[in-house]
Amino acid sequence: MRASYAKRRVALVEALARHAPDVAVTGLEAGFHAVAHLPGQLAEQPVIAAARERSIGLYGMSEHRSSGSPSPAQLVLGFGNLSERSIAAGIAAAGDLLRGGRKEHRRHAR
Repeated sequence: MRASYAKRRVALVEALARHAPDVAVTGLEAGFHAVAHLPGQLAEQPVIAAARERSIGLYGMSEHRSSGSPSPAQLVLGFGNLSERSIAAGIAAAGDLLRGGRKEHRRHAR
């Protein structure tokens, strides 16, 4: 079983490196979830909403903070219940969102 999860973890890291290289990932050693740190110009909720329009389940770290703060913009990426193929396909499909390729997903300057 550990080998299966290790392969999924590798699939996630490789897919992010290929499709969203500016997204830092932490927490991989903690289990079946990782934390993706979105690049500075991205806001969490617009990225999540756009991903859901594509039937991709991304979840914001703000839901897990006692303050509910959307900053820093981070996503919780679950990979324990997905195949390597699904992980790679999901990250590929959301890659432009994670890179900030769509202007409406960026934070507004104040």
